[in-house]
Amino acid sequence: MSVAVLTLLVILLLILLVAGSAVRVMREYQRAVVFTFGRFTGVKGPGLILLLPYVQQMVRVDLRTVVLDVPSQDVISRDNVSVKVNAVLYFRVVDADRAVLRIENFLQATSQLAQTTLRSVLGKHMLDEMLGERDKLNADLQEILDQQTEAWGVKVSTVEIKQVDLDPSMIRAIARQAEAERARRAKIINAEGEQQAAQKLVEAAEVLAANPGAMQLRYLGALNEIAGERSSTIVFPFPIDLLKAFTPQSASPR
Repeated sequence: MSVAVLTLLVILLLILLVAGSAVRVMREYQRAVVFTFGRFTGVKGPGLILLLPYVQQMVRVDLRTVVLDVPSQDVISRDNVSVKVNAVLYFRVVDADRAVLRIENFLQATSQLAQTTLRSVLGKHMLDEMLGERDKLNADLQEILDQQTEAWGVKVSTVEIKQVDLDPSMIRAIARQAEAERARRAKIINAEGEQQAAQKLVEAAEVLAANPGAMQLRYLGALNEIAGERSSTIVFPFPIDLLKAFTPQSASPR
């Protein structure tokens, strides 16, 4: 093989290598942040893009939603209860150039920010709010994180508190509190029932007092109920007003 042919093959190989390094393919969910001589010159993609070898470089950015598990954090609630809380965070890059230019590692930065925000926000709430108002707390966390990550080109779409772990002693205290609350409600319901029954008895007494005939019928009904019981001897008072109904009326004077 002559020197000329060998030189031509080497040149062709170099051309292929340079052409291969100049061609990039970005998928639908990817963007290329392009730098020319170290200066930002634009965002390209998706599809086929061409770069000037040794002149332009690129940073590949994924635009898909990232699911980030926030590790368990020690939180002291506003009522001085120590709990462990973990959460899950959903976010994605909406501005590729800011995610590269304004932050060194947006994944790590978002993770650290989520941990500190989780501790600071939940520490302002009572334990009962952590356990019973998770939707509101999730919305507060999402809003705060989204505001702080906006400068990085990151959009936080959802924050979900997964679990709130309590000490065993605190679990027992909450159980006792719940039991006392149930007992209190039962007593209130019982007292309200007695109050309503007493009110009805007062109303019934007023009706009977206004109608003596109804009082006598009620008295006879009570006697009938007593007579139906298994008792050998029944002693009961007999009202004088009822006797008057059976005695002949005296003749009126002429």
